[in-house]
Amino acid sequence: MKKIDRPSPVRFYAMLMIGIGLVSIGAMLFLLMKNKSDVAASSQDFSTVPVQVDFAAPKLDLTDLSGRSVSLDDYSGKVILVNLWATWCPPCRDEMPTLQKFYEKYKEKGFVLIAIDQEETPEVVAPFVAEFGLTFPVWLDLDYLAEREFNTSNLPSSYVIDRNGTVRLMWIGGISKSNLEKYVPDIILE
Repeated sequence: MKKIDRPSPVRFYAMLMIGIGLVSIGAMLFLLMKNKSDVAASSQDFSTVPVQVDFAAPKLDLTDLSGRSVSLDDYSGKVILVNLWATWCPPCRDEMPTLQKFYEKYKEKGFVLIAIDQEETPEVVAPFVAEFGLTFPVWLDLDYLAEREFNTSNLPSSYVIDRNGTVRLMWIGGISKSNLEKYVPDIILE
């Protein structure tokens, strides 16, 4: 019978330590690369970019949170960002602080933001408005009239109407600060 040469215990443990070291180095490199890609992804803006459009703003008559009749015609001559949203919609919630800051920055320049809640009652919407400290007009649309008039079924959806009553930009999805600042001020300053 042939005798099998076995490595010495010292050599076995040395090889085992080298193997563990290589696996550890590989795991650390993997984590470092993953963190780099996570940082790169988080610094990119994945929000929706608006589409340039050109159509007449619809006639839209609704009610505000206090039950008063309101109309897009009430804001004739202003640049209007109409935002269709709902309290249960995560991207709608995410964009509200950005919309509020943008409104505060440009409201003195003839800009108004009108947030039109889809199919929710004042009892649901009012606490949301208070939670986010919204100061722009909030309207209620219990019958999805705005969705039909703007021909959408997606939330959030936003439309920028110029001073002449023409819809110029359309967003389907959430809006970021960078995309608001990139696309809307030029229309406000025209």
